[in-house]
Amino acid sequence: MGVTTVTDVRHTVSVDGPTGSAAPDSSSALTTLFASDQGGHEQVLLCQDRASGLKAVIAIHSTALGPALGGTRFHAYASETRPEEAAVMDALNLARGMSYKNALAGLDHGGGKAVIIGDPEQIKTEELLLAYGRFVASLGGRYVTACDVGTYVADMDVVARECPWTTGRSPEAGGAGDSSVLTAYGVFQGMRASAQASWGAPTLRGRRVGIAGVGKVGHHLVAHLLEDGAEVVVTDVRAESVERVRARHPEVTAVADTDALIRSDLDVYAPCALGGALDDATVPALTARVVCGAANNQLAHPGVEKDLADRGILYAPDYVVNAGGVIQVADELHGFDFDRAKAKAAKIFDTTLAIFDRAQADGIPPAAAADRLAEQRMAEGRRA
Repeated sequence: MGVTTVTDVRHTVSVDGPTGSAAPDSSSALTTLFASDQGGHEQVLLCQDRASGLKAVIAIHSTALGPALGGTRFHAYASETRPEEAAVMDALNLARGMSYKNALAGLDHGGGKAVIIGDPEQIKTEELLLAYGRFVASLGGRYVTACDVGTYVADMDVVARECPWTTGRSPEAGGAGDSSVLTAYGVFQGMRASAQASWGAPTLRGRRVGIAGVGKVGHHLVAHLLEDGAEVVVTDVRAESVERVRARHPEVTAVADTDALIRSDLDVYAPCALGGALDDATVPALTARVVCGAANNQLAHPGVEKDLADRGILYAPDYVVNAGGVIQVADELHGFDFDRAKAKAAKIFDTTLAIFDRAQADGIPPAAAADRLAEQRMAEGRRA
C-alpha cells in the first residue's frame, strides 16, 4: 500500500467560489492545486494498493468549519491519454464544491471528495474497498467519506470495517442508509423555491419538469414532483433506469436523450446525472425558465451562470439544492434521526430563496451570490 501526500497549508478561499468548476481542463492538477483560483486545497492523497488494484485520489479542500465531508466517486475516466489526471482534477473540483455545499447547508464540516479510478462494474471488490478504507482511516478523521456516483450503502458498510470515519452505511451497520432520499427531497425544496421566485407560488403543480438522469436521486425526485402535481419528462443513458420509472409511474413521459429533453417544451430543467450539464451548446437550446437539479458542478465553465441570467433563466445553484444527502450523512455522525435530518434539509427552501434575494439585491447571478454567502461563513469559521 503506497500513498503520496501533497499538502498546501494555506487556508484560503477563492474569491470566485466553485462556479464553473465542472470539467477538467488542459492545465495540470498541480497547477490547479497551487497556482490557480480553483486551488487552495489543504491536502491531496494519491493512493495505490497493487494487490487489490486500487487507484484513488482523496482531496481535502478545507477544514475551516470542521472535518472535511464528502462522498467517494467510483468512475472510469474516459481520457485517452491521462485518465489519472482527469480523476485528480475531478476530485479537486468536487472537494472544493463540497466546502461550499457544507457551508451553506449549515454544517460544521469542511469539504472533501474521493475518487476511485476504474469501472466499478469491472473492478470493484471487497479487497479494494477495504484497502480504500485503510487510506481514509490514515487521515485520522480529517476526511469523512460517504457514497457518491458508483458507490452504494453496501460499499460503505465494507469501507467502515477499516475506517470509523465512514457515513452512508446501512441501518443494520448503524448508519442512515441511502442518502439519495434526502438529496432528492432537498432538490425538490430548491425547485419549490425557484417556483416561488419565478411564478409566485412554491409549487410545481401544472409545470412541466424535465429530468436528465433518473438513477439514485432522479427517481426519488420524480415521485416528489408527481405528488406535487407536476408533469414529468425523463431521459437517462441507462434504459433500465427509465424503464424502472415508467413501471412505477406510467404517467411519466420518456424521451430519447438529453438533447431532445432540453429542446422540448419545459418549465424546469433538472440535470441529475454527471457534471458539466450546462455548457455553450446547452444553454442556448434550453426552453425552461428554471434550472434546478441534483448533479454536482453543472456549470461547464465560468461565465455559464451569466449566460443563463442573460437568457432570463433562473439557476438554482447545484451545491445548494443537492445538499440534502450530505445533511443526512452528517446527521449519522451524531446518531441518525431521519426526522431531524429531513427538517434540516427542508431549510434548503429558505436558503435558496435567500440566495435569489441576495442575487437580485447585488445585481449578480444566483451562483455568484451563493459563493459569496458560503465564503463568508468559511471565513467566519477560520476566525472563530
